[in-house]
Amino acid sequence: MKQVENRWVACLVLLMVVHITMEEQVASKPMDRNSTLLHYYCSAYRRLNEKYFWSNLNITLSSIRSQLATSGQGTSHTLRNGESVWASSGCRGYLAIPDCLDCFDYGVDQLKRCGIGIGAQVGYSDCDLRYENYNFFSGTSIYETGLKLCDNITASQPKEFRKETEKLLSDLATAASRATNFYAASTRKIAVDNTTVYAFAQCNLNISENGCLECLKLRSRSLYDCLPTTSAQAAFGPTLNNGCFMRYARTPFFGQNQTTDIASLLWDANSRKKRYIIGIVVGGVSFLLLALAIFSTCGKRKRTYRGHQGEVTLGPRLLKATVYYNHKHLELATNNFSEENVIGKGGFGEVYKATLDDDKVVAVKKLKVGYAGAQVGFENEILLISQIHHRNLLGLLGWSIEGSNLLLVLEHMPNGSLDKFLWGEKKGALSWKTRHDIILGIARGLAHLHKEFHVRIVHRDIKSSNILLDEDFQPKVADFGLARFQPEDQSHITTMFAGTLGYTAPEYVLYGHLSDKVDTFSFGIVILEIVSGRKCTYRNFDASSNDCLLEYAWKMYETKNFMKLVDETMYLNQCEEEQMTSIIKIALLCTQSPVSKRPTMSEVVLMLQNDPSLGERQLTKPNFIDHDWRIQIGTS
Repeated sequence: MKQVENRWVACLVLLMVVHITMEEQVASKPMDRNSTLLHYYCSAYRRLNEKYFWSNLNITLSSIRSQLATSGQGTSHTLRNGESVWASSGCRGYLAIPDCLDCFDYGVDQLKRCGIGIGAQVGYSDCDLRYENYNFFSGTSIYETGLKLCDNITASQPKEFRKETEKLLSDLATAASRATNFYAASTRKIAVDNTTVYAFAQCNLNISENGCLECLKLRSRSLYDCLPTTSAQAAFGPTLNNGCFMRYARTPFFGQNQTTDIASLLWDANSRKKRYIIGIVVGGVSFLLLALAIFSTCGKRKRTYRGHQGEVTLGPRLLKATVYYNHKHLELATNNFSEENVIGKGGFGEVYKATLDDDKVVAVKKLKVGYAGAQVGFENEILLISQIHHRNLLGLLGWSIEGSNLLLVLEHMPNGSLDKFLWGEKKGALSWKTRHDIILGIARGLAHLHKEFHVRIVHRDIKSSNILLDEDFQPKVADFGLARFQPEDQSHITTMFAGTLGYTAPEYVLYGHLSDKVDTFSFGIVILEIVSGRKCTYRNFDASSNDCLLEYAWKMYETKNFMKLVDETMYLNQCEEEQMTSIIKIALLCTQSPVSKRPTMSEVVLMLQNDPSLGERQLTKPNFIDHDWRIQIGTS
């Protein structure tokens, strides 16, 4: 213990010296602008040689600051005495140079708090900064899920606001990718209430024109999910490097003299040829538009699909929102829903692997619903689920219906469910880094359901078997938005009791109190399963007790024996052990009582990213449910 204390004292002394050094190299002062923090991350891994790394970091940051003073973007690399530092920073194109440097200096000052980690990242609405001990300049992909921040104020004229803003963002994506500086800013008037939308788009100068366009298209689609809220911003990845940034707001954040003539950029060098071609086909297009208008008018009527057990009438909203799959085609694709094609079973029905005519592999979930009104609810539920798009939520591709069988066509996840890798046939295959990434991905998906989507969705059935893994082991939460499809004689709570009682929050089990904190509790249990490689109902941790996973984890917290909880198939270095301890504490924060003490999932995401603004939180003991379904009240 003395050695640990001495080591941390030495680190703190060194950190103080380093802070003084950085202040000498790069002046730091508060920003005058109201720049929103989007992302903050500190690496848990330590540097090999503190002295040389900090020296190289100072040189690198000073070089970047000089570049920002002329171009607004900068990258630099320093390698001396065996220690490497790569860093990048960029400011939004509407910023004046002094404001850009203020934002950079403020970011440098904030990253000092990361201490002895080998890398750090911070992103604001006005600028971003990242440094690492490896080359990350060319290792990013524009297809990564980016950062998104939406406000919670709805426009007074939501339909018109959405229409004009979507068109503006689409135009800016094209214009910015064609501009010489990869930057475009513009405004649009909302005629009905005389308001103005301000928006801009920007790419890093290192990216190609096609890459810029693809990146901005992805960011614009992300911002569409925020509409019709009055302001939002979306960035690629943790920093702008090799990526892009978009933002819109109802209030101005750039000057009138900083707007771009995007009209000239929306036509490329071949515009004359395009106009000629358009002139030739305008007659045909007009005819097609007329035909579509007639079709659309007819489409306002309800459409009827005939199944084996009767007729089903579904409205045009559903037909426009999703893809309708022919039931017979899905039968063929699943080999008549054969048992050998079953890839999952749950309270909502079986899931089948299906290969479509174009050789695309999908998953078909067969919802068995036998109560009146289910088909009416089906349309509304599919409309809701089809609007949800997030990297960590299982995507809905389409639907079908046959009598009382409601079919969902979903993304196919080649690595199956998480539980198989924790205590199933693939136990021990996941490293701690992969498990940590899975935990963070699940948290992001749930935070999107709770806060970032325009309707709050409480999942109510978070468990390891409902977490699916793609080919890169990225997690996707499944079965969200399906609560209403439980048969009348089998409530949602009863379904969850079938061998998985330990996932359910006590207040929901005993009193039916439902809130998003119910999902937070279940998420905490899933963390403990990922850490321990044991199911929540496992009771053989200790020969002297019969504690379930949560009870055992609390005892390990009280006795500071965290590593006794960890899956024996994992090897952890010292840094990973410290990170593991923090994750276990987060799990216990999620499961504590009373309910008000539990963090929101948005707060959990920040905790997992080591955001220092949340500070330390006091842990209270969870409530446990015994074998007789009686609640055991925890005490502080």
